[in-house]
Amino acid sequence: MKELAVKYFMEGYSCSEAMVQAAADKGYISQEALAIATSFSGGMGVRCLCGAVAGSQMVIGAMYGKNTERDGKKARALAKEFNETFAQKYKVNCCKVLSAGFSDFHSKERREHCADMVSDCAVILEDIIKANKNVNV
Repeated sequence: MKELAVKYFMEGYSCSEAMVQAAADKGYISQEALAIATSFSGGMGVRCLCGAVAGSQMVIGAMYGKNTERDGKKARALAKEFNETFAQKYKVNCCKVLSAGFSDFHSKERREHCADMVSDCAVILEDIIKANKNVNV
């Protein structure tokens, strides 16, 4: 998933879209989720929550969230686990803070910087998915 997410991000997908598209390609979620991920790009347009984190959370919600058969508790627990793991390396999940120092948000340098976070998010997410793949949620 890591290679797919980074590939899509470097091809022009936003960070949130890259996470969701990679998860769809791996068969974890429906391709239809890609459209939802677009509004989470660039920290929801205001550089708030990192889009790679948001996209990862969308995947967790799609896989383990509330529906007629699940109460959503597993999704909330896994969302917390994801955030805690991400915070171990990056301390924060705010796009503005994570991309500070890049005056041009659309620069090649900022995109390369953010590719590391996309990569790390993909690893964290896939580890969570694999650890919970056979869990009855």
